[in-house]
Amino acid sequence: MTDLVDQPGGSTPSPSGPADLLGFDPADPGFLDDPYARYHALRERGPIFRTPAGLFILTDHELCGAMLRDPRFGHGPNPINRVNPGQPVESFLRMDPPDHTRLRGLVSRAFTPRMVERLRPRVEAVTAGLIAALPEEGDLVSGFAYPLPVMVICEMLGVPPEDHERFQGWSETAARSLDPMLTAELISESGRSGREFRDYFRDLLELRRRQPGDDLLSALTRVEELTEGELLATCVLLLVAGHETTVNLIANGVLALVRHGLLRQAAERPRQVVEEVLRYDPPVQLTGRVALRDAELGGTPVPAGTAVVALIGAANRDPAVFPDPDRFDPDRFDPNRTGPDRTDPRRLDGAREPGRHLAFGLGIHFCLGATLARMEGEIALSALAAAAPRMELLDPAPPYRPNLVLRGLAELPVRLNR
Repeated sequence: MTDLVDQPGGSTPSPSGPADLLGFDPADPGFLDDPYARYHALRERGPIFRTPAGLFILTDHELCGAMLRDPRFGHGPNPINRVNPGQPVESFLRMDPPDHTRLRGLVSRAFTPRMVERLRPRVEAVTAGLIAALPEEGDLVSGFAYPLPVMVICEMLGVPPEDHERFQGWSETAARSLDPMLTAELISESGRSGREFRDYFRDLLELRRRQPGDDLLSALTRVEELTEGELLATCVLLLVAGHETTVNLIANGVLALVRHGLLRQAAERPRQVVEEVLRYDPPVQLTGRVALRDAELGGTPVPAGTAVVALIGAANRDPAVFPDPDRFDPDRFDPNRTGPDRTDPRRLDGAREPGRHLAFGLGIHFCLGATLARMEGEIALSALAAAAPRMELLDPAPPYRPNLVLRGLAELPVRLNR
């Protein structure tokens, strides 16, 4: 649910290709299977470097965290809305204060730890039902990782169960539209999908005004400070962001655990496992800002209007912060662990989350749904590990969706061996 890359303003030249824009080409063979080797190579160019297109790329934990907390970096007055091209950018995801502060404050009360904890029994029940319905062999993404967070966020919002399947195509298009370079076809598809999404919520909000319930949509209809456009954009954001990254957290987690023979650990200490999954293979790989005024990062001047990209996937494998970063090791987040392999919180400069990784961002755009995503991930992985501790991969190299920003599996064929 972290905010993503906006195209920069006038000071940045137009790129001729992904390598000019980002300093690497995500279409290169092998990148989707393992982007982290490429990130390590980029880090050798330094913690900050400028691409031919004029973007600054950040590769280490310290600078990524510093930029995300720095009020000199934001989204600017006119970022391009990649989810719904040509439409006003009203979602607080891409806003700066004071509008961001106002809109986020109106929604944040639904995602406090106390409110999220009230959902735990329902999340556990949905998880148990989905696991019970899983075939002995099949795709874990479509059968488990996807429906779980969709059902939870739809129930929170008050979306009728019969409409859940309608969102898959819209959400997949929205996820692809977050990437920094789009084809004309995808831009057109994004516009159509965005209009359909908003039209759906416009009708549902009108129904909730007439027949209010105990759900988030009904509560939002009573917030007079929200304009119609802000209300619709917030609904779309909450539904898409409320499940897209959690789908990836669950599926990426299962893949890492089974590959490393550590699935049983998810049942024994789910919190440490989820934190390591978020560090090791984060659902959000990069996030961007624009310098709102002249600034500097790591001693490098960054002129106003210049785009800056924080490579979250690289920061989470920074060897200066995470020893032996390419090893999947839930022990590194054990609060009782001592020794050189334990993550040292003093070196993380005040990161606001228990794991001290940057998977949920930092600063005013720190992921609103982090508590919910963590709870869903812990329940999903621990229950699956308890039910099928001898699970096997049917495809040792399952395919990833062709997305750069949101990293997730297209499918995960498994044999449960229950």
